[in-house]
Amino acid sequence: MCLCELFLWLNLRVILTLILACLIAVCFLCEKDPPHFPPGPPGLPFLGNIFSIESNQPHIYLTKLADIYGNVFCVHLGRHKTVFVSGWKMVKEAIVTQAETFVDRPYSPMVTRIYSGNSAGLFFSNGKVWRRQRRFAMATIRTFALANSSMEQNICSESLHLQEAMEKEEGQPFDPVPLLNNAVANIICMIVFRRRFDYNDQHFQNMLKKLTDVAYLEGSIWALLYDAFPALMKHLPGPHNDIFTSSRSLEAFIRTEIERHKLDLDPSNPRDYIDCFLLEEKHNRSNDVGFEEENLALCCLDLFLAGSETTSKTLQWGLIYLIKSPNIQEKVQAEIDGVIGQVRQPTMVDKANLPYTDAVIHEIQRMGNIVPLNGLRMAAKDSKLGSYIIPKGTTVMPNLTSVLFDKNEWENPHTFYPEHFLDTEGKFVKREAFLPFSAGKRACLGEGLARMELFLFFVSLLQKFHFSTVEGVELSTEGITGATRTPCPFKVFAKPR
Repeated sequence: MCLCELFLWLNLRVILTLILACLIAVCFLCEKDPPHFPPGPPGLPFLGNIFSIESNQPHIYLTKLADIYGNVFCVHLGRHKTVFVSGWKMVKEAIVTQAETFVDRPYSPMVTRIYSGNSAGLFFSNGKVWRRQRRFAMATIRTFALANSSMEQNICSESLHLQEAMEKEEGQPFDPVPLLNNAVANIICMIVFRRRFDYNDQHFQNMLKKLTDVAYLEGSIWALLYDAFPALMKHLPGPHNDIFTSSRSLEAFIRTEIERHKLDLDPSNPRDYIDCFLLEEKHNRSNDVGFEEENLALCCLDLFLAGSETTSKTLQWGLIYLIKSPNIQEKVQAEIDGVIGQVRQPTMVDKANLPYTDAVIHEIQRMGNIVPLNGLRMAAKDSKLGSYIIPKGTTVMPNLTSVLFDKNEWENPHTFYPEHFLDTEGKFVKREAFLPFSAGKRACLGEGLARMELFLFFVSLLQKFHFSTVEGVELSTEGITGATRTPCPFKVFAKPR
């Protein structure tokens, strides 16, 4: 190598070293935490802690971090800081006491790509659009689901279809998930479309499969990677692309129903959520509160994701926990037999007389931990959580897992123990730290409907069948975690009683 080449090579090394040093310095300055900011684990430059998070059970990893850094700590997802809030007292402080401060959703590249319009549906919208759409959805659900007995009758009718489908298995082991998904989704279909679908409808089955895929991927490591590095991930192959293709397919399914509704819309007799929305659209020409057809499809998508996935998965976990605890299953069935018998269908009036069954349902929700991490929030102003300052615009995530398993709130947090919800006399008791539906201004808007579905479906199934699994098989309670927590694949026997 001549002196000239050596000089050029040394200069190149110096230049590259300077560039690297500058990048590290810029990264350090950008990621340097402000005074009194929550602590957290050290991360890599540019990447943060994103590859430290356990992809299979992220909620467990994040819950364990609270044992190290306290109930308010920061994790760097790429170059973005996310403050995680753990434990009942601190989560309550964030989403209930300071509800107005932590009510908005932060910017998400993934969400922006899915919800291509400006309104962003029910779950990811903010401000005036979110408030108006949430009130409208809650009022519509009350009208078509809770204000009269029609929805209770619909659930009871659907439970008969579910029982019939299980009876067709003729005592052979089967996967209960498709049947439960069908039954629960049909309840939302009655509210949104005013129709139910047959369990053999392949178009409907395809829709349910895509709902499950979206619910998993939106809470997976792939979604975190997309939000952390959108410019890169947008051009890379991988499962994250399925989020967008499945969402578009679901929107197309919903738009077909919207067009069908337009053909026979009767302004004097709205039949369902779509009818009510289309009529409201005519009265809100400015569209500044989200009443536009594009947003209608997105709102329907949110109703299906929130209203079918969560309830179905709770019932799935219910079968698993009762199979693993046959003595509890027998005790529930004895109570049902004593109050309702094995012939009459259950009604919501029976709930007050079935305290042990009600306690079991609540414990299934607690242990099932269907929505482990809740939704992201954003600080609307400089605020304080514990002894830490949370600057305006900071992303905040309430960890619901840490509440449902808070050792300061539950006697046996990691054990399936229905007595958590019973007093010494065997009467049902509410627990303040029971947050499967979240709490505050962003609490599940369909909580009342979900409670009705869980009770009626659960009681009707236990009234008619004894559930078990293949001999020698140990059912897993670990689960698969995305936006919701799904049981690992399993099969059951449903023996008629």
